[in-house]
Amino acid sequence: MSLTKRYFKSDRTFISSAAIALVIGTAGLTSCKTTEVMNNGYIFDQQSLNLVPVGSSREQVLLSLGTPSTTATFDGEVFYYISQKRTRAAAFMKPKLVDQNILAIYFDKDGIVKQEANYTLKDGRVFDMISRTTPTGGRDITFLQQILQGGGNGINGARNFLNNLNPGQ
Repeated sequence: MSLTKRYFKSDRTFISSAAIALVIGTAGLTSCKTTEVMNNGYIFDQQSLNLVPVGSSREQVLLSLGTPSTTATFDGEVFYYISQKRTRAAAFMKPKLVDQNILAIYFDKDGIVKQEANYTLKDGRVFDMISRTTPTGGRDITFLQQILQGGGNGINGARNFLNNLNPGQ
């Protein structure tokens, strides 16, 4: 009697099916590693920028570059054209900011271009275009810190807090 293992046709079919499934699964997972590039905002070229030299009018800037992404908050004397480039390795991952350009066109009181500036990531902080939140200079304090800081010392703060909870007492 021989102690060698016999392979039946069903065993070979199972092993070949498993090998094929493994190859297909590996190929499917490696295809997920595609880098997606997303360009957002105004992408300007040097040719259109050459159409608005210093001394141009506001109307010429609007005709050449189009409507700005945003303007200065108070006077409207600055046009900002903002563009961002983001990449992500897979569709389910969070995009990573790779490049950011802000073209600023400064006007004088008469609406004539007095300066052009191109800001990039190297020139300043990265700001979030999606949430549209502005960081403030204040402090964030916790609920417990608010209670303890309330009326000058912790006991008065707790007393004021309890009085505010039950105003009739």
